[in-house]
Amino acid sequence: MKAVIINGKKDLVWSDVPNPILKDGEVLIEIHAAAVNRADLMQRAGNYPPPPGCPEWPGLEIAGIIKEITPAVKADGKWKIGDKICALLGGGGYAEYAAVPLNMLMPIPKGITMEEASAIPEAFATAYLNLFIEGNAKAGDTLLMHAGASGLASVIIPMAKAFGLRVITSVINAEKAEEITHLKADVVIDTSKEKVADVLKREEENGHPVDIAIDCLGSGMLGESLPYVARGCRWIIIATLAGDTSEINLRTMYMKGIRLIGSTLRSKQPERKAQILGELVKTVWPKIESGKVRPTIYKIFPITDAEAAHELLESGKSAGKVVLKVK
Repeated sequence: MKAVIINGKKDLVWSDVPNPILKDGEVLIEIHAAAVNRADLMQRAGNYPPPPGCPEWPGLEIAGIIKEITPAVKADGKWKIGDKICALLGGGGYAEYAAVPLNMLMPIPKGITMEEASAIPEAFATAYLNLFIEGNAKAGDTLLMHAGASGLASVIIPMAKAFGLRVITSVINAEKAEEITHLKADVVIDTSKEKVADVLKREEENGHPVDIAIDCLGSGMLGESLPYVARGCRWIIIATLAGDTSEINLRTMYMKGIRLIGSTLRSKQPERKAQILGELVKTVWPKIESGKVRPTIYKIFPITDAEAAHELLESGKSAGKVVLKVK
């Protein structure tokens, strides 16, 4: 089969690789689409290796059709050849086929295309993990989701709105703010015009302090913001794209009972990931099928154009998910 490998020059090359060898309890997926994530860019740069046993090529989320099953899968009875699925992977999604454990499979929600379905597993599982497990979100809470034009924000903002949260998000300019109007965030901070901390101070004064923050930026902005969050705020750090360090007033933390939480989905054990996926299907699939939450696809590239897809994501010009079409 073919897959997109990362060569010695860090180029993405559509190349011949060995076919997957199924272990009992796995299925063979014919991949129709694979979504692109920032974790793929980090892996390509050598900063985010796949877990042991996963293929060396990138790709965390796919959609496709089951082509083979093993005896344990047949005995389980949940999946059969021909089922359309989306799946969460430790790696190896940029390919024609993948071997996937049965507990990493999810049915494709009704009314969703393969391309849309490929944008669900990693992004929606990350959203669910941080909103409801790490963040303990409930209706009436105020959420701060940074980088509102990112693929992850395109999932988290409507998911939070569908469950009754008030949402504040940040973007880098007015053009990005216009591009995300369909997400219906309650407050959009244009950081070319206003500081995040100033807006959060105003929100606190108006009775809407932040209960949960999902922060992919980090930097000094984190420490500047903490004085204006709610008592018991859960500030969840999932990446530090704007900087790895921040100065924090520790008195503010203990006086307000603020919890700083570091969180990544990829580092979770397979059993924990399976639990998250099961909860996701039960809780969020009805919201998808009713149209309250949908993946936002910004652009679809052929798999042979993975290089261009990475360039787009790295440029920061996308507003939503970037997807690779395999079939």
